[in-house]
Amino acid sequence: MKTPKGLQPLLDDGVIDEVLRPLKSGKEASVYVVRAGDAVICAKVYKDMAQRSFQARVQYQEGRKVRGSRQARAVGKASKFGRRQQEEDWKNTEVDALYKLAAAGVCVPQPHGYFNGVLLMSLITDEAGFSAPRLGEVELTADTARTYHARLIRDVVRMLCVDVIHGDLSEYNVLVAPDGPVIIDFPQVVSAAGNNAARAMLLRDVHNLRDTLSRFAPELLHTYHGEEMWALHERGELTPDTVLTGKFVFDEHQADVRAVMLSIEDARQEALIRQQGRDAAEQD
Repeated sequence: MKTPKGLQPLLDDGVIDEVLRPLKSGKEASVYVVRAGDAVICAKVYKDMAQRSFQARVQYQEGRKVRGSRQARAVGKASKFGRRQQEEDWKNTEVDALYKLAAAGVCVPQPHGYFNGVLLMSLITDEAGFSAPRLGEVELTADTARTYHARLIRDVVRMLCVDVIHGDLSEYNVLVAPDGPVIIDFPQVVSAAGNNAARAMLLRDVHNLRDTLSRFAPELLHTYHGEEMWALHERGELTPDTVLTGKFVFDEHQADVRAVMLSIEDARQEALIRQQGRDAAEQD
C-alpha cells in the first residue's frame, strides 16, 4: 500500500519498519496497522484541523489547561496560531489520558509513544488475531453481558478516581478482546473537577453502556451505577476498589422556587440600596 504522508517521518526515523494496512478511518483520525521490529501495533494519524470542526469540542474543552499565557490568548482570539495550538492540545489530551489510564489499571490500548503527531499503541485483536470487533458488533450471552458491564463500570470508576471522564463512551468505542472489553478513543476526555457538564457526561457514558448490554441482560436497565458513583465521588468516598450496587435513591423533594426568587429579589434590593448610597456619597 502507499505510505500515508503522516507515517513517512516515522519510517524515515526508524520508529516503525512497515505500514501493513489501514485499520479504520474516522472524522478525527485514521488508524493503521504497522510493524515496529517484531511487534505489530497501531498508528493513529490525526487529520488536519482544516478537515474538522472545533464547534462540537467546546463542551469538552472547558476546564482544560492551556500550556502558556501566549497560547491561551491565541486560543481565546481564535487566531491561526490559536487554532494550531488548540489542535495540538486536542491530540496531547488523548496521549496524556492514555498513559494516565493505563497506569491506573483501566483496560485501554497500551501506549507505545507519540512521534511527529502520531500516536502508537497496542493493536487489540480477537482470538484469531484479527482486529477486535466493537461491542455493538457482537452477540453476548446474558452472563457475559453482566461480566462485561461489571468490568466496564469498574473501569469508569477507575477513570473517575483519576479525574477523567471519557465523555463519548458507547458501544462504538469499546473493543471486545478475548479477555474482555477495552475502551478506546480519548481526545474528548474531560476533567471531572473542571467541567460543569462532567456529571451529565458521566451519566451519559454509563447509561450508554447499560443500554447496550441490557439487550442481552434486561435487568441492567434498572441499575443506576452512574448516579451512585457520582454521589460517592462528590462525597470523596469513591475509590478504585469501590464495589457499587447499582442502586440509587433519587431526591424527589420539590424545589421551593418561591423562596429562591425571594432570596434573589432581596439580594437585588440590597445591591440597589448600596449603589444608591455610593451615588449619594459621590454627589456630596
